Amino acid sequence: MIIKPELVKRIKDYFNLNIYEAKVWLALLSKGIASAREVADLSGVPRSRTYDVLESLEKRGFAITKIGKPVKYISVKPVEIIEKMKSNVMQEANERVVSLANLKDTSEYLELEQLHTTGISPIKSHDITGSLKGRSNIVARLRELLDNAKNEVIICTSITDFEDKSRVIMPALEKFAKDNIKIKIALSGDTEKVKKIAAKHNRKIKNIDSTARFYMADKKETFFMVTPEHSEEEMGVWLQSPFFTSSISQIIDYSIKNSLVK
Repeated sequence: MIIKPELVKRIKDYFNLNIYEAKVWLALLSKGIASAREVADLSGVPRSRTYDVLESLEKRGFAITKIGKPVKYISVKPVEIIEKMKSNVMQEANERVVSLANLKDTSEYLELEQLHTTGISPIKSHDITGSLKGRSNIVARLRELLDNAKNEVIICTSITDFEDKSRVIMPALEKFAKDNIKIKIALSGDTEKVKKIAAKHNRKIKNIDSTARFYMADKKETFFMVTPEHSEEEMGVWLQSPFFTSSISQIIDYSIKNSLVK
């Protein structure tokens, strides 16, 4: 049997195997049941290494040892391996989430906070500015901005962007209602769609003729998108500057008062 190098590379990457493990597993799959010698001949892996590789695959659940003389190995169905890997990944992810959630209760976390707030060169609010790439980073920054709001939030974006980030925005809106935080929303796009969104979420939403997409909190902190809406990779700029944000807020207030939808 000739094992295609392209297949070996893909299987290696998909299943987190090394080259020898991928070759041995593919060889074993082609036979179903085989001895180490047969696997070595089929895979092209040196026989002295094949035993160790088969033992490694057995520990990871890719193969089962069939007792007898000579000892043979039984291949495990790929679907079973995939399901087991999915289960392991989910378990590891859940354990990681729990670990991160509990991190705030540790003394190490308190030290991190202390370093951040009382370090040798503390960050001044008017000096904070940064760019973020990628949807996950942008959504994380947006979530933090909305969570930190105390008095007022302004959302100016497109219908598509609003719906795309609703998983973060909607819980924040519920929090704002409970905490009596003012919220102004201005969306660009089809007027009828804006009306439907406003009715669906029972919110006052204005329709504006603008391609701008940004979020503001307390007239101090702003996060705005600097890439077109349908770019392959989103990019945004986060700025904590009361002067800048307050100035932009005045412009937005004017736009909202003169919006297309009253």
